[in-house]
Amino acid sequence: MPDTPHAARPGMIRWLWKGYMRPYRLPLVIGVLLMVVEGAMLGALSYLVQPLFDKVFLAGNKSALTMVGLGVAAVFGARALAAFLHKVIMVWIGQKVSARLQTDMVDHMLTLDSGFFQENSPGTLMERVRGDTQAVTTIWEVVLSALARDVVSLLALLGVALSVDWLWTVIAVAGAPLLMLPIGILQKWVRRTTRNARAIAARIATRLDEAFHGINTIKLSGTESHENTRISTEVRSFAKAHLHSQANQAGIVAMIDLIAAIGFFGVLTYGGMQIIDGTKSVGEFMSFFTAMALIFEPLRRIGNVSGAWQAALASLERLRAIFDERPTILTPATPATFAVPAAEADVVFDAVSFSYGDTPVLRGASFTAKAGQTTALVGASGAGKSTVFNLLTRLGDVADGTLSIGGVPVADLALDDLRALFSVVSQDALLFDETLRDNILMGQQADPATLDHALRVAHVADFLPRMEAGLDTPAGPRGSTLSGGQRQRVAIARAVLRDAPILLLDEATSALDAQSEKLVQEALEELSQNRTTLVIAHRLATIRDADKIVVMDHGQVVDEGTHDELLARGGIYADLHRLQFQNA
Repeated sequence: MPDTPHAARPGMIRWLWKGYMRPYRLPLVIGVLLMVVEGAMLGALSYLVQPLFDKVFLAGNKSALTMVGLGVAAVFGARALAAFLHKVIMVWIGQKVSARLQTDMVDHMLTLDSGFFQENSPGTLMERVRGDTQAVTTIWEVVLSALARDVVSLLALLGVALSVDWLWTVIAVAGAPLLMLPIGILQKWVRRTTRNARAIAARIATRLDEAFHGINTIKLSGTESHENTRISTEVRSFAKAHLHSQANQAGIVAMIDLIAAIGFFGVLTYGGMQIIDGTKSVGEFMSFFTAMALIFEPLRRIGNVSGAWQAALASLERLRAIFDERPTILTPATPATFAVPAAEADVVFDAVSFSYGDTPVLRGASFTAKAGQTTALVGASGAGKSTVFNLLTRLGDVADGTLSIGGVPVADLALDDLRALFSVVSQDALLFDETLRDNILMGQQADPATLDHALRVAHVADFLPRMEAGLDTPAGPRGSTLSGGQRQRVAIARAVLRDAPILLLDEATSALDAQSEKLVQEALEELSQNRTTLVIAHRLATIRDADKIVVMDHGQVVDEGTHDELLARGGIYADLHRLQFQNA
């Protein structure tokens, strides 16, 4: 997926508000009101400076001292309480929005086609879900604080300054218009550099994901130094990009400070002369000076927020790019139903063609897998065998021809109904970093008797007593605490529990030793009973008893029959058989 900006697409902020912020509008309003209170207290504090100097310090009025002191204490108390409460409220809202954004994004991603995940690495997608959502949700804590608290502080302090002397105020802020152009330029740089930093962060996550999952391969090939160099290069690139982003944000604040210095110099020069002449009091000057000294702090925060806003927009664009992705493999508006029970439905490929991009994989492939029988697919790598499974389960859609189950095209069935027809056991038995029980149940509910049956059929019960915590033993990342044969048997137990009418076996025993293969093969044979079974196999000895063997070559079905029939006819199958058993 390209990492180009959506150019602050109109409606992007409205989308975020309507979809995620609106449910929290009441606490949001309360938080904003508390920010207003906090911001107004700065104006009240600067206002109290004038009576503090004129009535207390210079006039010596002791009764005024008590009143002014109580006023200052009340200001600080109200400011502290408002600051605490609005911080808690805004963080709560931010976390709620972040959690929902992440949940919705994962939910949306899981609906997308398999091709999307082939084009986007896991690290990139993880960075979208975690990094970008966190960056976006800081908008409301940081930006609203600036708009409510800091803008109110600014207006209150300006009001105090203007009440003392409007000309002093004009002198102090006269240089502000000069900031417009350079701040605008810096904002664009912030957005560009932040977008670059987020893209590099995604690459780092990808590198780490690959390194940690491939740690044994790295160790055995002695490429630790090479992998570390690859990751270090990306880390240094991220540090450089992040530094540029932060430097641009800091530049906005620094320019505000420079303008403040010029303004203060002008006021001190002009106002100081008026105090010496007696036309202004020390209290007025100190009140004005306090207001102007305090005014540049909210100004600096507002300037910093402009950079944070641009950084957040970069992440928001990346989020919208994900949400704008749409699946192409969908459930039809009016799904079809089977006229016969699924267990009695033949699987028919009729002149099916399919391509990955511009590369044709299936070229008019035709064959029938009879209900309740075992049909094996054999052929060289790249012949199209795995594509047959992908099309059956609609991980891809047929480009030409017809693929049907029980006479109903698979594209006419509801996706959930279609995929509920299949149990799959593949060469790479994917296990999650959960317990054995969780890996077998996969969210299903099963009574003890049903679960025990699945464990016995899959021969999981054979090794379970050796597990420290039985079914509650962690499988480890990708099933790393189990042997290859144990992982396969857990996957078979999962398929038994699923109890689907069609079984897909993809090289399920090819990576196992002889003893493990024997146990797994026995489990698969029992699992295949009374099911329509399609098997992909390179080891012909495992499928010689299949009811039908379909021979594929370059995306076409070139022969089919039983083991004995294919051997008698000669051809590709006979050649494969001769090569395998000669090598053996």
